Amino acid sequence: MNEVVIEAGTLEDLPEMTDLLVDLFTQEQDFVPNRVKQMRGLRLLLEEPSRGRIFVLRQNGRIVSMINLLFTISTAEGGFVVLLEDVIVHSEHRGEGFGDRLLRYAIQYAREKGFLRITLLTDRSNEETQRFFKERGFFISNMIPMRMLLSPQAADD
Repeated sequence: MNEVVIEAGTLEDLPEMTDLLVDLFTQEQDFVPNRVKQMRGLRLLLEEPSRGRIFVLRQNGRIVSMINLLFTISTAEGGFVVLLEDVIVHSEHRGEGFGDRLLRYAIQYAREKGFLRITLLTDRSNEETQRFFKERGFFISNMIPMRMLLSPQAADD
């Protein structure tokens, strides 16, 4: 049996989702993996559904992919929008279409809920990931991301 299910992540899924984030942040240039921080961030989302949703794709009960959608308001759009974060497929399952399937699910969810835009960040140097998102309708914005870390303690955790 090869059952594939997409559903909302739960608190019970924290260890598996954290493992995926650690893998993701190992690949990204701007971030350093930190299990405590990643688990805390996931918990903040899961404990307050008005902040966003985490969706997981399970194959035979095991999480092989996840994506999270953060909800916010855009004055430019005049309504609710989504910041798409943390799209990751387990390294053993890349190239099997799970990322595409989960992304399409998340986009459909956002459409059905009336969100007006989805924005995401991807590594400037990762052309393969950029191509993946472009092939699914995303485009490069003229906006550039800028950051300010506000708490040295939070950065050191």
